[in-house]
Amino acid sequence: MSSFVIEGGHKLHGEITPQGAKNEVLQILCATLLTSEEVTVHNIPNILDVNNLIQLISDMGVKVSKLSADTYSFKADNVNLSYLESEEFLQRCSKLRGSVMLVGPLLSRFGKAMISKPGGDKIGRRRLDTHFIGVQKLGASFDYDADRGVYTLSAEKLKGTYMLLDEASVTGTANIVMAAVLAEGVTTIYNAACEPYLQQLCKMLNRMGAKISGIASNLLTIEGVRELKGCTHTVLPDMIEVGSFIAMAAMTRSEITIKNVSYENLGIIPDSFRRLGIKVEQRGDDIYVPQQEHYEIESFIDGSIMTIADAPWPGLTPDLLSVMLVVATQAKGSVLIHQKMFESRLFFVDKLIDMGAQIILCDPHRAVVIGHDHNFSLRGGNMTSPDIRAGIALLIAAMGAEGTSRIHNIEQIDRGYQNIEQRLTALGARITRI
Repeated sequence: MSSFVIEGGHKLHGEITPQGAKNEVLQILCATLLTSEEVTVHNIPNILDVNNLIQLISDMGVKVSKLSADTYSFKADNVNLSYLESEEFLQRCSKLRGSVMLVGPLLSRFGKAMISKPGGDKIGRRRLDTHFIGVQKLGASFDYDADRGVYTLSAEKLKGTYMLLDEASVTGTANIVMAAVLAEGVTTIYNAACEPYLQQLCKMLNRMGAKISGIASNLLTIEGVRELKGCTHTVLPDMIEVGSFIAMAAMTRSEITIKNVSYENLGIIPDSFRRLGIKVEQRGDDIYVPQQEHYEIESFIDGSIMTIADAPWPGLTPDLLSVMLVVATQAKGSVLIHQKMFESRLFFVDKLIDMGAQIILCDPHRAVVIGHDHNFSLRGGNMTSPDIRAGIALLIAAMGAEGTSRIHNIEQIDRGYQNIEQRLTALGARITRI
């Protein structure tokens, strides 16, 4: 198991370019199973979750060719359906959260899918009801073997229908959309997720010959087609990395430029950091974060304490709340961080408290942060990363702390961030992998 050793207190300077969006590319890779023709995808990040999914679909029989450092082609013209019932396939699915999005394409094109209960982050319960209820409404039969932890779905032919999702699940919506594009008739999905990741998936499917309307809204209409063809797709920059880099600049009182961020797809993220008092300037399609010795948290108009909470798009993504919580520890003022979607994502704050942060964990969903205003720094600490986003948040805290920190279980960080220590060292950080 690898660890990071971080020497805190070093300023950053220069330019950094975000990687391709992890949450988007996991959907896109699964969508390549919907056609027998070649699909080429650009801007694929070299991270564990993505590499594991590429290897998994390759072992399923998809022809995978690496064309350059971040470009791959996929051709699913000879998928090995018997492998999908093997213990090896099911065991590998259980270790990869994104594997659940194989269900929609497999059902849609081949009429059956088996998948084990997927793993991933330890951030609390992440139910799959939306996925399975959605495809059942399209006509799939569903069975769960509790002893093996295996879901089995089948359908002679999926048929379009109307559905109102009980939650605006991004991966659930993606799965249902991929199942519906080849279904008979029209499918209407209300309360659909509309994150840029999902918009990108729908745009790619339309280029492949699908007929999806309502993209970027929470009401999607999908007119089923007989087959899809190949296409070329470019993955958006990762908005979570963009937010992480803004936070790093603030915590280390540094000046950096984040290049090619696809600003129009960042939504409320820049303004959410501005509410913490951080200056974020748009320069074309770049973000410039100037050096700030102090940043002050805004209050609401009536003077009450600022609350920053996650919400379905176009609200604030839950993936950045851990990062914003860390930034708030060195702001002037107080803020309530309200993590609504996952009940275990704030449990890493005990590590920040050990570093000297003033945080009151009210319950599994809410934490009050009383900022230090950089009057004194966090102390270096010895920590373990529980999930991807907490891992990067702890890394940011360590970069702004006095002294040396160690972060263990950094495989969690590697799942979502490409060569992160090398890229940050190029900006002036002191991070060593051991």
